[in-house]
Amino acid sequence: MTRIRTRQVTVLAPVLAAALLTGCGVLPAMPGPTPTGFVPSEVPAPAPTATGNLSPDGFDAAQRMAVRIRNVGCGSVSTGSGFAVDAQTLITNRHVVAESAELQLSTYDGRDLAATTASTAELADLAIVRTTDELPAVPELADADPAPGDTVSVVGYPQGGRLTVTSGKVIGGTTDPLNENLGEVLVTDAEVEPGSSGSAVLDAQGRVVGVVYAKNSVNQSFIVPVSTLRTMLADTGSFVDAPSCAG
Repeated sequence: MTRIRTRQVTVLAPVLAAALLTGCGVLPAMPGPTPTGFVPSEVPAPAPTATGNLSPDGFDAAQRMAVRIRNVGCGSVSTGSGFAVDAQTLITNRHVVAESAELQLSTYDGRDLAATTASTAELADLAIVRTTDELPAVPELADADPAPGDTVSVVGYPQGGRLTVTSGKVIGGTTDPLNENLGEVLVTDAEVEPGSSGSAVLDAQGRVVGVVYAKNSVNQSFIVPVSTLRTMLADTGSFVDAPSCAG
């Protein structure tokens, strides 16, 4: 797999009610320049569209499994994204649900969902949220990680706004710049923004191939690959209760 160096990295959960970007981190630049030869300049990345590179049926399924997450903390409010993995379980990022007093969930059509518990992974920036209500749709997890050059679509709620799908290509792999013990993560040129944290990354068949959690200073997005997600979901000891600001 093509490997790249990373630059400054920012997690993607924006704080809406506080001046400081609590919950958002910035890393110092990694040594050396970022290579430029992985996506040929004569082949531009796909432009974002209403459905990304998904078929109409694929987009319909994607929007029904995507959930907006509002983290009401003690003195701050932030937003993120998530997606279903079974009828009452969401996947999102650890930093999306950390230090919350209340998690507010809603679907693309404005339906509110009640959250019961949240658990975070100790190894990667992943979290599980359980719901009382059933989720509208559950996607299929891909059997393998995407390869460099594969087209992927990101489905989420950037800036806590309306559901958005953007598309791009997998550039390669790199050592996780935020969780050094995790190992390799994937890098894409799919456009993401604060609030995209926890978004599902889908292949052309609408299968989940990863989870967005950060981007760097040159607008490349970082994703936890589906192989890591599968491994952690199969290990009941991978997740612990999410930290709460309510004490």
